[in-house]
Amino acid sequence: MNKEKIEIRPGWNEYFLSIVKLVAQRSTCLRRKVGALIVKDKRILCTGYNGAPSGLAHCADVGCLREKLNIPSGQRHELCRGLHAEMNAFLQAARYGISLVGGIIYCTNYPCIICAKMIINAGIKEVIILADYPDQYAKDILAEAGIEVKVVQEK
Repeated sequence: MNKEKIEIRPGWNEYFLSIVKLVAQRSTCLRRKVGALIVKDKRILCTGYNGAPSGLAHCADVGCLREKLNIPSGQRHELCRGLHAEMNAFLQAARYGISLVGGIIYCTNYPCIICAKMIINAGIKEVIILADYPDQYAKDILAEAGIEVKVVQEK
């Protein structure tokens, strides 16, 4: 019997987070490249990245209003041309009739308050992220809803 070294497969969180980082590379945001991936029963249901609505000019083409107005991260989300990665994942699921109830959302960053409320109403049971985001209200509301948020450190 040949006892070659067997390469160890990545765990599920590591696997899905590596995919979410790839999804984030599609982002057209000039400030932050964010990706989201929603999984249920270890199966990918949908993905999303942040950027302008389909068919509209990207921020790279027209500039960033938030930069022009000096709006700090975590504030005045409505003053942005783009949709967040989580929003785009939810919209993709809605477009194709996919239920997200009981799913897990993987994100490159902690969700903002708007996305946190969508996560709650979509029936997502867990959030797994790579990095933080400055939105305490989002943290408070997810905790109040009993949704566990795990930060996974990259290796």
